[in-house]
Amino acid sequence: MEKIELEIRTEFIKLDSLLKFANLVETGGIAKEIILEGRVKVNGEVCTMRGKKIREGDVVTVEDYEITVYNA
Repeated sequence: MEKIELEIRTEFIKLDSLLKFANLVETGGIAKEIILEGRVKVNGEVCTMRGKKIREGDVVTVEDYEITVYNA
């Protein structure tokens, strides 16, 4: 599992935007697709809401990647 620490400068980032920001997908369309397919977990639970607000301390898992979000 590759761990990624991702810094955001806002209160939250939407899940689909996070996947693009972390360079795990090339487009928002691809992000939407993998989220709706149930391939993304937020804090250990499958999440199919692409607009889910991801905040500091949340952990997003996509296949072999684990992204931890923190604020500057």
